[in-house]
Amino acid sequence: MKSDTDQGAKQGRKLFEGEKGLVLTGLLGFMLAALCGIWTLINGGEIAPGGDVSKAFSFNAALGVFLLSTAAIMPLSALGEQSRVWFRRVYIVLALYAYGAETIQNFRGVNPRFVENGSAFDQAVGNLFGLVAMLLIVFYLYAGVQFFRSRAYRLRPEMAIGIRYAMIAVSVSFAAGIWISISQSRFTGAEGNIIWLHGLGFHALQAVPLVSWLVERTGANARARRALVHIAGSSYLLGLAAIGWQTIEGRALLEWSPLPIAAGICFLISLAAGASALRRVMRETRTVGNEKRTVGV
Repeated sequence: MKSDTDQGAKQGRKLFEGEKGLVLTGLLGFMLAALCGIWTLINGGEIAPGGDVSKAFSFNAALGVFLLSTAAIMPLSALGEQSRVWFRRVYIVLALYAYGAETIQNFRGVNPRFVENGSAFDQAVGNLFGLVAMLLIVFYLYAGVQFFRSRAYRLRPEMAIGIRYAMIAVSVSFAAGIWISISQSRFTGAEGNIIWLHGLGFHALQAVPLVSWLVERTGANARARRALVHIAGSSYLLGLAAIGWQTIEGRALLEWSPLPIAAGICFLISLAAGASALRRVMRETRTVGNEKRTVGV
């Protein structure tokens, strides 16, 4: 029999609950990415003098995934209803500007983030883009802190643990993004590429909470379920730390050296934790199905 905590999880807030606006804004990113992708396939990405529609494709898709992931977990935060409304509205407005600046400016032949020899309008768009990026970080960090409150833990404990790990990883991604902005380049040192650290940190927002969502559906005791989430989250963070160290040293990530190998092992452990949870869910589902058929006979 499952514990009271399990029953609380079943009765807790649902993923995406009340976040239709964020979901639609995230889906808009996929639509814009599809438009940019089709253009790139037909005409190529680069548009003189400094635009690149393929970069708009990757940006819009990444922001779309980020917003959908955020929409999924926001109902589980400790934010009050009014605070969630303000966060949602502000984030939608900021995201819409980011979509527009990235897409329109690249189609106009201008890099919106690193404007070179642009007009006064282009400079203004770029400066405002930088401010929007900082506001996206500040508001998200405020929302992220709410998952470390006891109220969020009481709503759905396993999900709260997983999201906490994800928020730490997202903070690392934000730091990497600021690093890129300050250096005006994604490259560092001889062969370092900051974009790996930037991107993989955000993917924790899908990877670790997914493990939490799976373990909620198992019949294991609370201690075993949470241990699996801790394994998935801590190993992901250790892998991210190894990548960060390699990047700081200005070395390529795809090389046979201790840090990339350690990162790979850590990510495999995190993946294995998720696979273990999935296997248990599938096994228990089959068992329940067999019992129902037996009762029916």
